[in-house]
Amino acid sequence: MKQGKTKVFGKRFTRMKRNYQLYLFVLPMLVYLIIFKYIPMYGVQIAFKDFNPISGIWGSEWIGFEHFTRFFRSSEIGLILKNTILINVFNLVIGFPVPIMLALMLNQLINVRFKKFVQTVIYAPHFISTVVIVGMLQVFLSPRSGVVNTVVKALGFEPIFFMAMPELFKGLYVFSEIWQNAGWGTIVYIAALASTSPELHESALVDGASKFQRIRYIDIPGIMPTAIILLILESGRMMSLGFEKVYLMQNNLNRGASEVISTYVYKVGITQADFSYATAVGLFEAVVSFIILMSVNQFAKKVSNTSLW
Repeated sequence: MKQGKTKVFGKRFTRMKRNYQLYLFVLPMLVYLIIFKYIPMYGVQIAFKDFNPISGIWGSEWIGFEHFTRFFRSSEIGLILKNTILINVFNLVIGFPVPIMLALMLNQLINVRFKKFVQTVIYAPHFISTVVIVGMLQVFLSPRSGVVNTVVKALGFEPIFFMAMPELFKGLYVFSEIWQNAGWGTIVYIAALASTSPELHESALVDGASKFQRIRYIDIPGIMPTAIILLILESGRMMSLGFEKVYLMQNNLNRGASEVISTYVYKVGITQADFSYATAVGLFEAVVSFIILMSVNQFAKKVSNTSLW
């Protein structure tokens, strides 16, 4: 038995030695994950302690699930969870199909130069920082000098304070996300479409299939595995929303629609220095996201035989 294990280990070591260049490529990312993803898990235990910076993590008193109980009894938990889930669902339902549609349309363009131009235009916003994006929103939607309100006033209506209206916050967030990131997302789907066999399209043309029929029966099934994988990854972020953009768009007037878990954790953890409670809320978010990811992955595996693992 030991000889068999030694033989298997020897084969693996020989294979690793033969392909050592590949492992060297992986090494920096592995080091990054260990330093910034796994080592910080050591601090998660303060969610179960009454953390005192002077006493340190080990010296702080253990109080168990007291911070989690406090969060579940909080008067703000309903609002926070509602906003977080609704924004993510809204973003998933509206934003997820957009890169797919863009990729399908770009794939049908014959003029290569025009196709590259359109690709550059639509994914260029991805490189604009979040601060600049929010600044552009505030400038364009300003009730005094914004382009949108200039048109509204020209039509004879009163200017609208878009950034202060809670009912408009989710729409502004999601559609600005689509504008910024949808073009970049099309790259993945265009790469998947490029791997589709040209013989399938040639056969379809011989049979008299239209462009719509080729998209429906060749292109969409070809990118479906990629779309399912990306959908699983997106569902895993259902409880986690980007902090920077929400916080920059947030103000006292729209707080009822913009307060999410990430901004709540920042306020209680950094501004109020309640580190243990903030860690408990963040840990709750991570655990729920993990459960959703596992559930969606298993569902996708049963329905389509495509999954992350």
